[in-house]
Amino acid sequence: MKKLLPLVIMIIIIMLLITFSGCIEDDLDPDPDPAFEQLNVSNVTTTWDLSFLFNNRVEALNEVIRLGKIEFELEDRYINNYFRPQFQTLNGEVLLEYLEEEEYYSESFEALWQYAVAQQSLNVNDPDFNNLLSDMQDLSTKHNEATSFVEVKLTSISEDEWDVIFSEEPGLEKYRPYLESNYIRFKDHRPYNETHNTYLTEIINQLMKLETISITEFTNNVTKPGNITLDNGEEYSINSQSYYSLLYTDNNRKNREKCYNKRFYHFINESDKMAVLYNEKLKLDDLHARELNYTDAFEARLFYSYLEKEQIDDMNSVFKKRKNVFDEYFEFKKNKLGLDQLKPYDIYLHFDQYCNYTDALLDIQQSYSSMDPEFNQIFIHTVTGNFIDVYPNPENGKRLGGYCFAPCKKDTFPLIFLNYNGLISDKKSITRKMGYGFYFYLMYNNVDYLYCDGTIYEMEIPSTFNEELFIDYIINNKSNETVIPVLSQHIEEYYYYFTIQPLITEFEYEAHKLCSKQDNIGGAEFNSLWTNLSREYGNNVIKFYDEDSAGWIYYYHIYLTDNYYTYNYAISKAITLSLFKQYKEDPQKFNENYLEYLKAGTTIAPQEKLKKYFNIEIDEKLFEDAMDVVESRVNILIELEKETIE
Repeated sequence: MKKLLPLVIMIIIIMLLITFSGCIEDDLDPDPDPAFEQLNVSNVTTTWDLSFLFNNRVEALNEVIRLGKIEFELEDRYINNYFRPQFQTLNGEVLLEYLEEEEYYSESFEALWQYAVAQQSLNVNDPDFNNLLSDMQDLSTKHNEATSFVEVKLTSISEDEWDVIFSEEPGLEKYRPYLESNYIRFKDHRPYNETHNTYLTEIINQLMKLETISITEFTNNVTKPGNITLDNGEEYSINSQSYYSLLYTDNNRKNREKCYNKRFYHFINESDKMAVLYNEKLKLDDLHARELNYTDAFEARLFYSYLEKEQIDDMNSVFKKRKNVFDEYFEFKKNKLGLDQLKPYDIYLHFDQYCNYTDALLDIQQSYSSMDPEFNQIFIHTVTGNFIDVYPNPENGKRLGGYCFAPCKKDTFPLIFLNYNGLISDKKSITRKMGYGFYFYLMYNNVDYLYCDGTIYEMEIPSTFNEELFIDYIINNKSNETVIPVLSQHIEEYYYYFTIQPLITEFEYEAHKLCSKQDNIGGAEFNSLWTNLSREYGNNVIKFYDEDSAGWIYYYHIYLTDNYYTYNYAISKAITLSLFKQYKEDPQKFNENYLEYLKAGTTIAPQEKLKKYFNIEIDEKLFEDAMDVVESRVNILIELEKETIE
């Protein structure tokens, strides 16, 4: 026995060394902070429980009826016979009463709207929820028509009259920023009268219905080009999920080429059909804008965002000028893949392996460990409370993409929609959506409901900031073998943030100009426009196809009622990179400012809020600085790759 003891000890030591070296190789995570509450993965949920909104569709339909009755009563009695005459000689007391009534109605409507959109997202072909969504759109239109006198009145009041109204009712003071941002600043962009406002409301209703039609068409046809035969003889069905799954993971280049080509030419075939919908949308966009004294829909959207066209022009100019920052990255990818020429179907291939959902959550949680503890609490409650629908189901009508709804009821958490496939991009999608969740939750629990809003790029800031937290955690806590694929994919996302997203916005702008000059622009003309702009933003290392691409039809944001959406992604990412620098320099000070920033909602104008908490301005320097960060990330990647090879 004594002779065996040294052997046993030696075996134990060797096993410990192997275990220890394995940890060093695969995972360099430090010991967890005992004060940081760890996620119990056995409590994680992967499907929605929407009963906190409504138990079933019958209950939701009853709510539509109830809101319809309220709408009728408001219009017939409360609005026509009380508020309408009172608004003729408006005073502070009446305005405060109206705002409180409107707030109650809006909260009820939002809960129903979320339920309808959430259920329709799970199956875009479900007729009951399509009808429910249509009913909601009509109900929204009816409410806007019934209260049209409010916007007409509140956008026509002089500065002196506002002073009198505020002095008459002290309780109105808490609504001053709301009235400023929603009415007072729109004095030059307002409906002429109630009839005009009703007309504008009808245009919005048409746009909402076009959006529903477009997304259904997009889900059922645009993203389903058909089947290909893989090199192994397998028939492979391409849809919104399987397309990227193959391009991200299949090392067989012929399979990637077949998959890419199938959709590339399918888009061209679908472009005329989608051009018909897009033509109609563009004309309605600009019609609505011109009726409100804007030159076009772009000026209107920028005004809502508190931005100037010069800021967007500066952004586009910087990103075009510095697109060569990505050259070295794509050279790295070409060499990593052992290719003589990088083709479009090569740039998608990821250097990573599948990661299950709960493991992804654990990494994401650790990336929040230096943030204020409140973020971790929101995260835990959201991922364990049936507030996230995780996995794709395109064959049964689940739409692609992801989003996050605000917690429209007290003591609930954000509602997140995902299509998780286990790739790096999917892991980051979780933390992106959690960023929205942080923003919404902190607003809804710290300011009045009417201030729980913001410009799109403001909402994107915590989303893109979460991405940087995740990347920073991976770089500092994982081995080169893990960091390289994660950082590589992240740089590709910089490419999409700083080239594709501005490109989409410029495409929309030029498409609107085309449609203003002639009727019925065809798919071929839109395709040519998309291709020419792509060359201005695109990378010379990648050998793109000579044919005009119909890639524009894939970006469903262009069909949204809320048009010119995508420039917000680029602006938010540029702001985020500046914020992240402040975070690294002084985490404690940053956390204090960041919490207050997110809690403020719309109580402060967006650019004023950035200046107050972070001393950041949206200008050419911001975008130059962002590209400097991208360049430094590319250099880090190249150095890590050299270390690995050596």
